[in-house]
Amino acid sequence: MQDPTQLYRLETDADLPALRASTMVVAMGSFIDAGHTQRLISDHLTGGLESRVVASFDVDQLLDYRGRRPLMTFDKDRYTSYDDPALLLHHVIDEDGVPFLLLAGPEPDYQWERVVEAVRGLEAMFGVTLTVTVHGIPMAVPHTRPVGITRHASDSRLIPDNEPVFDTVQVPGSFAGLLELRLGEAGKDVIGFSLHVPHYLAQTDYADAALTGLRAVSGASGLSLPTADLAALAGVNRQQLAAEISGNEEVGQVVAALEEQYDQFVRGLERPSLLAQSPGELPTADEIGAEFEQFLRTQTDRES
Repeated sequence: MQDPTQLYRLETDADLPALRASTMVVAMGSFIDAGHTQRLISDHLTGGLESRVVASFDVDQLLDYRGRRPLMTFDKDRYTSYDDPALLLHHVIDEDGVPFLLLAGPEPDYQWERVVEAVRGLEAMFGVTLTVTVHGIPMAVPHTRPVGITRHASDSRLIPDNEPVFDTVQVPGSFAGLLELRLGEAGKDVIGFSLHVPHYLAQTDYADAALTGLRAVSGASGLSLPTADLAALAGVNRQQLAAEISGNEEVGQVVAALEEQYDQFVRGLERPSLLAQSPGELPTADEIGAEFEQFLRTQTDRES
């Protein structure tokens, strides 16, 4: 493996001891981030709290530009701007004055293991003892019910009283998933939150998922994180969805069916599941994996 420290550059002249933080939040965008949960959270935190960039990654080594082309602006007869991607480590101060780190930007296409080692080195440099990841996953659930969460961690003691939705299932890998695995293998504390986003809203901004995820991060880390702006955005989203559904009978029927399914789960099962109406109807791990992979193939085809 090439030297992981050559993947990033420190962007601060401050003494590192003054920038120590015990928690790192990982909200890196990826093509399965349903509801744009990660982007909403990272934008909300860096826009609403005091923050500074302390390290930047060399994205030219990590991204496949042809796979997801950055936007450029063409004005009449010339190019005027380029939306250059950036994978950045932010040093953020919460509402109580407690510092934490936020790793945000596009998921690397290449060199995952090397980036993992780079992140591990940065965590050691800044004194991180807890890593928290958050992202959205598409699920057959209605937006009119509470947002569900799949909790996962490097050690079950970190998520007491957890009630898993899934049993054993194979899904396409993600950088955040690999980071959680490798940090756990090294004995580090990692907690992950996968927010259940209605599949019909997977490609739109779904602020309710981001709000639920932010509250989960706050509860797990003890950080005091602002929620007012996201709560207001979530309210606007709900009003827009209600207006759209009221004018589309077919969509209304789909949502109503999902509501009935959801409510039957909650009423009928001692341990509610959002996947079937009764324990006997729960899909197998292979069926869940096949459905998830089909969703991902659909998104890949759209991007091609």
